[in-house]
Amino acid sequence: MKTYLQRMGRSLQLPVAVLPAAALLEGIGHWLPQNWGLSQFLQIGGTAILSQLALLFAVGLSIGMSKVKDGASAMAGVVAYIVPVYVLSPKNVALLKGINVKDVNPAFNAIAGNVFIGIVAGLIAAALFDRFHETKLPMALSFFSGKRLVPILSTLVMLLISVVLLFIWPFLYDALINFGKFFVGLGAVGAGLFGFFNRLLIPTGLHQALNQVFEFNIAGINDIGNFWANKGTKGITGMYLAGYFPVMMFGLPAGALAIYKNALPERKKATAGLMMAGAFASFFTGVTEPLEFSFMFVAWPLYVIHAVLTGLSMFFAAFMHWTAGFTFSAGLVDYILSFHMPIANKPYMLLVQGVVMAVIYYFVFDFAIKKFNLMTPGREPVDVDSSDQSAEVVTSDDDDKYMIAAKKIYAGIGGHDNIKVIDNCTTRLRLQLDDTSKANKSQIMSANVSGINVLDKTNIQIVVGTEVQFVADALKKLYDNNVAVSAPTTAKKEPEPKSEPASDVKAGETDVFYSVANGELEDIEKVSDPTFAQKMLGDGYAVVPTDGKIVAPVDGTITTIFPTKHALGIKTENGLEVLVHMGIDTVQLKGEPFEIKVSDGQKVQHGDQLAQVDLKKITDAGKKTDMMVIITNMPSVAYMKYDVLNQEVKLDNEVVKVTTK
Repeated sequence: MKTYLQRMGRSLQLPVAVLPAAALLEGIGHWLPQNWGLSQFLQIGGTAILSQLALLFAVGLSIGMSKVKDGASAMAGVVAYIVPVYVLSPKNVALLKGINVKDVNPAFNAIAGNVFIGIVAGLIAAALFDRFHETKLPMALSFFSGKRLVPILSTLVMLLISVVLLFIWPFLYDALINFGKFFVGLGAVGAGLFGFFNRLLIPTGLHQALNQVFEFNIAGINDIGNFWANKGTKGITGMYLAGYFPVMMFGLPAGALAIYKNALPERKKATAGLMMAGAFASFFTGVTEPLEFSFMFVAWPLYVIHAVLTGLSMFFAAFMHWTAGFTFSAGLVDYILSFHMPIANKPYMLLVQGVVMAVIYYFVFDFAIKKFNLMTPGREPVDVDSSDQSAEVVTSDDDDKYMIAAKKIYAGIGGHDNIKVIDNCTTRLRLQLDDTSKANKSQIMSANVSGINVLDKTNIQIVVGTEVQFVADALKKLYDNNVAVSAPTTAKKEPEPKSEPASDVKAGETDVFYSVANGELEDIEKVSDPTFAQKMLGDGYAVVPTDGKIVAPVDGTITTIFPTKHALGIKTENGLEVLVHMGIDTVQLKGEPFEIKVSDGQKVQHGDQLAQVDLKKITDAGKKTDMMVIITNMPSVAYMKYDVLNQEVKLDNEVVKVTTK
């Protein structure tokens, strides 16, 4: 469950990253004179994003939580969200129940835009995509097979969920309304409890229902309306608003500083960008979602602490009768705008309270993160297993380097009893295990592999390189013979350094690389395969082709043609080893879309045709057609100079110049 919530937190970073831009538009729009057309224009632009937060969450989760990052999963997320929002709109609820719209329970007015609905939709869409995106239907229905099937299933599943919500949603909503009314008479204590439960309910989106009770007119409180109309009692009106200012302007930004301080050194730069953007949005506009959702799921105890501190701030401001109000949120812009309101009571004291809250937030967050080892942004475990205990497989003098590597991997992944499937593609071992948490990453890395991708509880990929087939064959022999793994040793072992192979690279020479196909040049980091995108095999580039003619990107000699025809190797005269990989995950197609036009050992010039590829067969199989060009002996490279990137290219377009060491 913890890992699942952490994945949710990481998935939500995509939609959350959009919010600071919306917050700036809202904030600047509120700061400018309200009779300016530009002010209203900016506010509308910001609201356009903020009002669709639930939809953004549905898309972000449907992509982030699915094992294969694909646009079809996003489409399923959108469909899964719009179905209940439309079906449960007041007019349709009236139609389904055979009543007048005016008689529909007000709870259904809160369905559209509810974050809870967006989260449920995204999670369901991701689960359906993982389960059914490769499903093959009978021939008569084959058009709806694979990815096209997922949005259809999302529609059906969300229709069933809509039926359930049709009956239970009013009870959930009404329970919150009655809960809020109970606290109306509790004064400052009620304000504190409102602040606590408001923050606590944000992950579900039900805080909006709670806001209706205290901030608007459902229960007759109407704190926002009364404050800006100067109605009510000075020091009382605004008590459900004022305590947010010290938290949003001071407390949360201080908490962000504590999160940054505790980030791992190698992740401080990325964490700083996320925290600074969130802190600025919180302070200036009162938009807290970028900060709150950054640790809400990955470090939920810290979020509970945040809810408690918010409640305390709300209680203290109400107890002292320090009031200010907001129309959008409790940021600097609304604070300045509310300062001149006659009904505001000692609003300057909220700044003093804010400084105190900043100190409390910083030290409490810092203590909790360290004490409980909370996985706040920047503290995700580095993929290195520090365990000193390693299981072993006995080696012999007859073992070649592939068997030695296989034995280290075999022991590192837990031996025969933990292995379910051994497979490989061009460069990676694709393994299914009973439990990937049993894998000793440090020991696997000692086999001189380039990287490890743990996809989930049962799937792991180990990046070996272009000789992966030999390691896979050796690994299968160990599995078939049920080779025993010795018990872990207690002695600490020093990691074995990677041996540098003898090099025939000519130092100081430059190779010019050209486009491998007609199409759009793509940054290798944007390829939807983590092994290529993270440059585990080496640096390079990709082309999304517009036709199936694939040509040599550089002058050299063909050194390898893979049996599945989806990849081949070229070695330049200066010693660079180049992998041309045609499509993503196309090893599973067993060569069907590929017609190789060269032979092993053949010399080629850039522009010579290497293969003719049936792009339609690749896409019909649900695969990507990206054509990757990777330099696999990157230690021999001094520097790379790109000439063009992210634009349409032809076969004779120069792409990059690579100089050897």
